[in-house]
Amino acid sequence: MTSEFAIAVHALVYLHHKDTVVSSEELAENICTNPARVRKVMAKLKKKALVGTKEGIKGGYHMAADASAVTLRRVCDALEEEVVKASWKSGSIDMDCMIASGMAGMMDGIYSEMNAQCKDYLETVTIEDVEKKVTGCPKKQKI
Repeated sequence: MTSEFAIAVHALVYLHHKDTVVSSEELAENICTNPARVRKVMAKLKKKALVGTKEGIKGGYHMAADASAVTLRRVCDALEEEVVKASWKSGSIDMDCMIASGMAGMMDGIYSEMNAQCKDYLETVTIEDVEKKVTGCPKKQKI
């Protein structure tokens, strides 16, 4: 999983808590990253109807979905990310050794199962749940 997931969750929690239109600059300042990176992530969330946008001087992003129904799985899927993935595989299917020729496929199966289990867990956590845990207060209290 990349840092885009953390940016997306942070941004959605912040937008839900603020309950107003927020610029990419304000989001970036709160997330501690740059606005261009925020806009890249937010474009993916907008494409999946998790956020909406408002044009103009006081433009920016707002929640477009019910935070109590937006699961972290939905966020992960919107970003088209796998939770666990390998950038390198050991062995080679062309080698004349059962271990070397079979290990990459075996590890793919293990990663696939880990992804399924992680996504099952992410299905149980909503943006509203994260906000409540972070703030320890009801939505309308300002941070």
